[in-house]
Amino acid sequence: MRMIKVLPLPCPTYLYLHKIEASTSSTHKSRRAFSLSALTISLSALVFSSGNAPTTSISWANPQVPKFLDLPNSGGVKALDLRVGDGETPIDGDLVAIHYYGRLAAKQGWRFDSTYDHKDETGEPIPFSFVLGSGKVISGIETAVKSMKVGGLRRVIIPPSQGYQNTSQEPLPPNYFDRQRLFTTIFNPTRLANGEGATLGTVIFDIELVSLRHL
Repeated sequence: MRMIKVLPLPCPTYLYLHKIEASTSSTHKSRRAFSLSALTISLSALVFSSGNAPTTSISWANPQVPKFLDLPNSGGVKALDLRVGDGETPIDGDLVAIHYYGRLAAKQGWRFDSTYDHKDETGEPIPFSFVLGSGKVISGIETAVKSMKVGGLRRVIIPPSQGYQNTSQEPLPPNYFDRQRLFTTIFNPTRLANGEGATLGTVIFDIELVSLRHL
């Protein structure tokens, strides 16, 4: 069984969100500071291990902090590869299975969902599966998965335009109260009217591409 451990460490994404926040009105400084702290909490180094396999991790001993890169033609999705896979790269029409952690920047990096919490009758975590290119999931996840290889692990920062556009897009937290909290934050009309849309809908996903199947 694959296990995941999150180690809180500094992340350059703080700087990325700071650029977004700086462009909004100065009347919202307190809420901007609140949002800025979210990504420093939620964006951290991941360590995966499987059975007796060697642990794979990012070395933070080097003072040079890894940089997020813009994914081409993604609408602003930024990605950091924590582990490059050695399997196939999916194409539209493939059935892909992923594990993920989903976090909401506007709620101090609140983890609203994780496939590692979705267990089968034996207690094993159940991956989330979807057909690539079907439009079933938010655009940011589709874009991220399209350029991954099976076995890879990628952290992505998804801006509101590539995130949840309505309450039916997947992945959805199975817990009703988590869904309510997620969507009442993202689609809060008062805060959207106050010009906070640049951060309300920003989500961060840690995605592992588990498998793919050509249909």
